Order: sequence, then structure tokens, then C-alpha cells
Amino acid sequence: MSEDDISRIPFRVLLEGFGEAQGEFIRFLAPRTVDGLLRLLPLHGRVAIWREQVYFQVPLKMGAEKPVLKVEEGDVAYWPMGGALCIFRGAMQPHGSVNLVGKVLSGLELFRKVQSGTPIKVERLGGS
Repeated sequence: MSEDDISRIPFRVLLEGFGEAQGEFIRFLAPRTVDGLLRLLPLHGRVAIWREQVYFQVPLKMGAEKPVLKVEEGDVAYWPMGGALCIFRGAMQPHGSVNLVGKVLSGLELFRKVQSGTPIKVERLGGS
């Protein structure tokens, strides 16, 4: 196993009725936050939308870790204030700082079509 296998963990996002997107958690962006999310996988919820942000509540209580106030299209982040995992379908300034945890690599267009209330599941790709 290379260092890249440990620091970049592939995942997929299933959006019921819309399809599947893939991405990777990137541990060095926020190691404690990423590890906390990995322990909780698979994550389930219902989509909420705010501006260019698709998000859902997750059972993780984590404070700020290398917080950022601006995000790029495709960024995946944990929002400490809201206890939510966020996928950004466009560049924006989130409502409060977020911990960047990864990037969507394919299927980002699904997040532009998805509707509030859609069931969402995030799971690790390639095993446990």
C-alpha cells in the first residue's frame, strides 16, 4: 500500500433517482475530520440545498480543522457549525468556515440537478 492509498480514499455518492458520483477523501486537508467521517461510513441522509451547496446532516461532532472560508467547484467539506457534509457544485463562500475533506472527481453535474429531500448515501469505494 502506497502513501497515496492511505492519504486519498475513494468514495462514491449515490443520489436516489439521479445516479452516482465519485470522489476522494484527502486526509492531509483535515486528518481528524477525514478519519472521523471514514469511521462513520456509509453515511445516509437527505439532501438540503443552499446556493451552490448540497449538504446533509452527519453524526459527527468536530470543531474547526484547517478551516477555510472559500471553496471551489467540486470541493467536499464538513461544516462544523451545522454538523453536515457539503458538496459544492460551484465556487462560493459557505455560511461559516468549513473543513475541506475531499473532492468530487466525476458526476458533479448530478449535484446541479438534485432536489431537496433526495436520499443520499456516501460510501467507501474498494472495500472497507
